[in-house]
Amino acid sequence: MNPTLVAVSHGTADARGQAVVRRLVESVRGRLTQVEVVQAFVDVESPSLTEVLAGVDGPVTVVPLLLGAGFHVHVDIADAVRARRALGQPTATAGTLGPDDGLTGILAERLQRSELSDRDSVVLAVAGSSDVRARLGADRAAAQLSSRLRRRVRVGHLGGSGRPLERVIAEARSGLSVGGRVVAANYLLAPGFFADRLNDSSADVVTGPLAAGVRLDPRLVDLVIRRYEAASHRRWARVG
Repeated sequence: MNPTLVAVSHGTADARGQAVVRRLVESVRGRLTQVEVVQAFVDVESPSLTEVLAGVDGPVTVVPLLLGAGFHVHVDIADAVRARRALGQPTATAGTLGPDDGLTGILAERLQRSELSDRDSVVLAVAGSSDVRARLGADRAAAQLSSRLRRRVRVGHLGGSGRPLERVIAEARSGLSVGGRVVAANYLLAPGFFADRLNDSSADVVTGPLAAGVRLDPRLVDLVIRRYEAASHRRWARVG
């Protein structure tokens, strides 16, 4: 019996976002030929993670296709995994995709393609969360990007209880020199509700979502596989 990787994403009603996440999962499936790779969702789409876990036998590793560890990770995913373990089914949970150096590299390259100049101000635009752990993760992602770019990177939240994106954009704009722009680095996985809100923001330039584009960045596939392998090795080493 092959092990199973359950790739669980938030879910979206946006067909573009659905296609992007499906392409990411299919790319992972194409690389992990000895692993069953299936999709699940914590909101909007189906099947739910609980439904998928109930229909799978043998060892499972759940990989959140989420950039931060908020409510969905600490409640929805944790509860579903805990229930399966209570039935004696071996189940591991991987870490979220972000923060990660690979994501930082993608963000930095997207910004450079926007012809980023020394006069510009960079804002990392994140979905947002009411969970402080997710907000701290966004701050770490911004710090990594700041280190890569060797310049300040502010964080603006599209939802949740962090600093609202528009307030952060206004703050960044107030300090611009002549000819400078506010450039929003898109820290979202795929097109959808929050990506549309970001595109409608007052930022002068908005980069694309991490998994969007004509060609899926292979670093995203590598990242999902690394998260899967690390969690699987930890879990089964403890069992052994």
